[in-house]
Amino acid sequence: MNLVNELLAHFKITDVSQDASGVAWFTTGNLDLRELASYLRQAGARFVTITANELPRGEGFCLEYLWDFDGRLFGFPYYPVSKTMPSIYDICEAVDWIEREVHEEYAIDFAGREYEPLLLRAGELSGVNLQEVAK
Repeated sequence: MNLVNELLAHFKITDVSQDASGVAWFTTGNLDLRELASYLRQAGARFVTITANELPRGEGFCLEYLWDFDGRLFGFPYYPVSKTMPSIYDICEAVDWIEREVHEEYAIDFAGREYEPLLLRAGELSGVNLQEVAK
């Protein structure tokens, strides 16, 4: 059984599609991020990055977690209900920098993390890249 089929079976994922660049995108629904990260690490997958996007019309955010397994990229989009996601830093240290960047840029908290004070904008709040609401 390959990793795609293992993920589908283990997490009861009902949908996976491949985009033009070859990334296999899995529908995550309410899939536990920490359980997924542990599973992927044990399978030998390598964390690549998180891409954060603010959705239009104030609909929240999408965080796309990308993992590499034997040269194939797997994507897992998450849509946090609040501006909080569980940190996976203790599972995968490679996520350290990008979790801090997403926190600083979009004010999304990663539960279980402590953050260094902002160096370039000392004393300011996180969320520098949030869209301003038209008045």
